[in-house]
Amino acid sequence: MSNHNQHLHVAVGVIRDNDGRILITQRAKHAHQGGLWEFPGGKLEADEPVQQALARELAEEVGIQVETATPLIKINHDYGDRHVLLDVWNVSAFAGQARGCEGQAMRWIDAEQLKEFTFPAANIPIIAAAQLPHYYAILEGRSATEALDNCQRILANGVKLLQFRVKSLPIADLQTVFEQVSQLCRQQQVSLLVNADLPVDTVNAQGLHLSSRALLACHERPNGYRWVAASCHNLDELQHAEALGLDFAVLAPIQATASHPDATPLGWQALSELLDHINLPVFALGGLGRHDLNRALAAGAQGIAGISTFLAAD
Repeated sequence: MSNHNQHLHVAVGVIRDNDGRILITQRAKHAHQGGLWEFPGGKLEADEPVQQALARELAEEVGIQVETATPLIKINHDYGDRHVLLDVWNVSAFAGQARGCEGQAMRWIDAEQLKEFTFPAANIPIIAAAQLPHYYAILEGRSATEALDNCQRILANGVKLLQFRVKSLPIADLQTVFEQVSQLCRQQQVSLLVNADLPVDTVNAQGLHLSSRALLACHERPNGYRWVAASCHNLDELQHAEALGLDFAVLAPIQATASHPDATPLGWQALSELLDHINLPVFALGGLGRHDLNRALAAGAQGIAGISTFLAAD
């Protein structure tokens, strides 16, 4: 019987040990996408809840008992001979010693090493999601002093992903402040993206963040950056970001905000529905705080983005 148009729902675990390393396994040579590396998991049985399937599959495949798992990302991918929905979960606590119960090769690797292994095409957004944190801070400031103070407050709160978007700063101060922020980020191993609308030399940036206007003007992914992201407000923009092969997006506004009182908030339900249509890590932005993280994760988001959100101590 042909597998054409076969639809498979698969529970997948991004399993992390106490050192933050991620477990990957190698598919059997005779299997679909054989010989490639993957995150462990397997097909749901009829009417089986996803978390139950995840626990069962990881016990069968790698011999662990899941203790804590949270949603990471959902991927819909059509391989031509089959369509798969990958329901991916972060497994941050487990019991037992991981082993290849089916004789498969297995490796514990740092997140940055994921790009050194060949995965099935459907796994590419999972690799980005596995490397991204849950918080994305946006740096603003009306003066050099305020911008640097805000940066230090953000980094003191443990943020590891930062966008340099100081659009209120005098142009004469931009490059100097950017270089100072870059130095602070390097010292604390923070990934720094620069907003593409700012006239600064981005040689010290690890990434580029496109405004929605800049995104729609792009016809290919900008070269030379570890991370490329974009601001989005609707499905068309999200799909364009995905088509360009960007690493992640920010979707706004989720809730009403004082800075954009005329913008209609999307709300949590619309966020969840939009994310069902794309294969891309997405941070939720707009009227949110760190206390909204679990709700954002449950909706399918990568996490929370914000400006003032990360200035105060938690």
